[in-house]
Amino acid sequence: MAPAVDPAVLRRRRLITFTVMAATIMHALDGTIANVALPSIQGSLSATQEQVSWVVTSYIVASAILTPLAGFCAMRFGLRRTLATCVIGFTIVSMMCGAAQTLDQLVLFRALQGGFGAALVPVSQAIMMDTYPREEQGKAMAMWGVGTMLGPIAGPSLGGWLTDELSWRWVFYVNLPVGILCAIGILALVRDNVHGAPRRFDLLGFTLLAVAIGSFQLMLDRGHMLDWFDSVEIIGETLVAAVAFAMFLIHMMTDRQPFLSRELFRDRNLTVGLCFTALAGLVLIVTATLMPPFLQQLMGYPVFTTGVVLAPRGAGMMVSMMLVSRLIGIMDARILIGLGFGLAAASLYDMTLFNLNVSESRIVWNGVLLGFGLGLVFPPLTVLTFATLPQRLRTEGAAVNALLRNLGASIGIAVLVSMLASNTQQNRADMVEKFTPWHPGWPMAGSGVSLDPTQVAIWDGEITRQAALIGYLNDFRVMMICSLVLIPLLFLMRRPPLIAGR
Repeated sequence: MAPAVDPAVLRRRRLITFTVMAATIMHALDGTIANVALPSIQGSLSATQEQVSWVVTSYIVASAILTPLAGFCAMRFGLRRTLATCVIGFTIVSMMCGAAQTLDQLVLFRALQGGFGAALVPVSQAIMMDTYPREEQGKAMAMWGVGTMLGPIAGPSLGGWLTDELSWRWVFYVNLPVGILCAIGILALVRDNVHGAPRRFDLLGFTLLAVAIGSFQLMLDRGHMLDWFDSVEIIGETLVAAVAFAMFLIHMMTDRQPFLSRELFRDRNLTVGLCFTALAGLVLIVTATLMPPFLQQLMGYPVFTTGVVLAPRGAGMMVSMMLVSRLIGIMDARILIGLGFGLAAASLYDMTLFNLNVSESRIVWNGVLLGFGLGLVFPPLTVLTFATLPQRLRTEGAAVNALLRNLGASIGIAVLVSMLASNTQQNRADMVEKFTPWHPGWPMAGSGVSLDPTQVAIWDGEITRQAALIGYLNDFRVMMICSLVLIPLLFLMRRPPLIAGR
């Protein structure tokens, strides 16, 4: 029987959980909340579509570049000081984004916002794992995971509502009360562990990794707009990323104290867990990216209705996370993760059967199933990933884990959005080729009936919708396959000894 825990300790744990979850949600929301406000920002600041896209790109690239730095900062300055500084900086820069008068100012402030926000997820995760004993970390990760998952889902709906009811500036101003409460809670509640001798800062290693990540992220974010490798810019960014990453690997293998410790990648659980984290990030973020345009552009749903229809996915996640927090102590975490990916694959298979008359209730229940499946994945995956990692490497490992989740989502979005555009174009060409008065299957062939231009325009629009539908279904099929093929690799991971013994 577990020993009784002091009520004061329990209360402090709950308050810390609430505080770091709020910080995580704030960062996760800002990754997507501004997307729906881009048309309003474009009109307000008199920018072109390509120019305004930098509002999103600058945030993503800065966050990706500085995420690996979170581990070093936490070890050098402590978890409490690092998280408090980042929350305060993130909040201040959010106000500056809302007050920006030109596009250049907004892009600069968004880059700073992404930089301050880079450490929020890995440092929050490390604090949660330090706050709870190992046997309760599954429950802790289930609670903390709500923030990382619900942010991308709630962001578009909240951003659309704020933009419609107030203005685009409020998608940034909304961070002020959350940031103030988080900063007060962190300073009052979080305690730093005793740190050893500070490690020297590997400037060369960080620079090479930052250049590699930044170039790769730019290539992914701008590739679709510039037609990928037909663009000199994309080719240049790809070469820079490849060369910089190769140099980083060589430097990491040969330097005495590299920027990322070599011990991280000797841990089998962490290495395999990073692959699953990237895949889970792909499924979570890409479905959240593809479903809104599917519902709005093909089904004709308004923004608010789209948010309402997609919201139950978050409810499915919360239910499964509450369930998994109890099961993780008595079931093999690998079985829970495999079951979660299996349910996600079942949901994605059902999505491959959608048509343009699919009912709202079916979309809602499909979202609940997908959310339930993903909710089974993240908490046990986090526990397994860090189960055999020494505590001194935990924050650094959390930073790499957060980076891989974001890169997995970025790669998924880049590849599947490009596939969607390409498939839609090809499907439309195939349909139009057959949909002519000279095709043997044409219903009015040889009738001599002239074509009504209005009717032709209606047919053309419907052909485009059907072509896009097939493109979406192909993307859902790819994600379903990705969810299934890695499940056998789960058994390369070791089961945590303290959980196995319960």
